[in-house]
Amino acid sequence: MASFASRLFSAETRNYLCSTHFWGPVANWGIPLAALADINKDPEMISGKMTTALCLYSALFMRFALVVKPVNYLLFACHFTNEGAQLTQAFRFVNHHYLQDKKQPEDEALKVAA
Repeated sequence: MASFASRLFSAETRNYLCSTHFWGPVANWGIPLAALADINKDPEMISGKMTTALCLYSALFMRFALVVKPVNYLLFACHFTNEGAQLTQAFRFVNHHYLQDKKQPEDEALKVAA
């Protein structure tokens, strides 16, 4: 236990927690958390252009997180999560605007009225 405590309160840990290598990814978690929170909301509100931009952004920063020295796994995890959430939103956007049959609700309304 003393070994864990000595590592936890070491100068190395303190320097890491006070660096942008830690706080940058922590601040970035707002983007994937917002995307995850929006997954069950109306797909009409999804911006196809912004979703595409965020997919490209996260793909680039996943690569950056693995190339930078030292490797930043916290940044990689943040953008990996965001990539998954944005791809989900992109699928919902395409499904809603291009794949889903728009006439279906009207046909059902006519059947119910008859």
